[in-house]
Amino acid sequence: MQVSIDPHSGFCFGVVYAIEVAERELRNKSTLYCLGDIVHNNMEVNRLKQLGLVIINNEDLETLHNCKVLIRAHGEPPETYKTALLNNIELIDASCPIVLHLQNMIHQGYLEMKEKNGQIVIYGKEGHAEVNGLKGQTNGTAIIIGNEQDLSKINFSRPIRFYSQTTKSMEGFYKITNLIRARMAAVAGDRPVDFDWNDSICRQVSNRSGQLRAFASRFDIVIFVSGKKSSNGMILYQICKEVNQNTHLISSQDDLRAEWFSDVESVGICGATSTPMWLMEEMEREILKFDH
Repeated sequence: MQVSIDPHSGFCFGVVYAIEVAERELRNKSTLYCLGDIVHNNMEVNRLKQLGLVIINNEDLETLHNCKVLIRAHGEPPETYKTALLNNIELIDASCPIVLHLQNMIHQGYLEMKEKNGQIVIYGKEGHAEVNGLKGQTNGTAIIIGNEQDLSKINFSRPIRFYSQTTKSMEGFYKITNLIRARMAAVAGDRPVDFDWNDSICRQVSNRSGQLRAFASRFDIVIFVSGKKSSNGMILYQICKEVNQNTHLISSQDDLRAEWFSDVESVGICGATSTPMWLMEEMEREILKFDH
């Protein structure tokens, strides 16, 4: 049985940087708190917890003083920085630069829309860590759109500035963009439409769609390794599943089933931007044990 790992899978550069920053701080043996899971992968989070990383939530942050807190790649809303200043907390900011740039764009758009009685609309997952940070740039007023049904939240007679969570699919973003444009035009009639959209999807993530389709098509079976909380992971898993019906989603070796590999000649292993390469290599060693 031949087992191959997708060389394009694994951490994106934003996650790599955040983990490198955490490991550097933990080598100093000082207590380091992290606001939320540093990455949406339980296996990697547990590895870092063993090194001393302490995961906290926003309520915990309110009670902390005189300590170090890591901001993960997803970014944070302005309120987090205000709390840190009040509580004498040293923030170690590992926000992804692409996310920080998007936050700044949304804030500028928000100021413009305040002057025009307009709306900020974000294509993303409500409650997702990155989306919380983006929404925070609008004083909590941004409208979050996850699918076509959510379009009912929008007033199409008012100006709109449209953005996307960085890890959403390009196909979904452009579909929603076209729907918003069409509905605004229908309401406006002969009047001009004040609509501007910003393709803020990370290309390191979006480019993996095509790469994964090509990869998944080469094997009898595909093992997609991802944490269940990874939004990006669920999207990429579905892409693999569309190409190869023998695609299985797992988060640890306990999810592997021997019967999947009977009479199988080739196995492909791939994962999300939140999946560590060491975990995929561990899956490769476990899968080879089924080769008799």
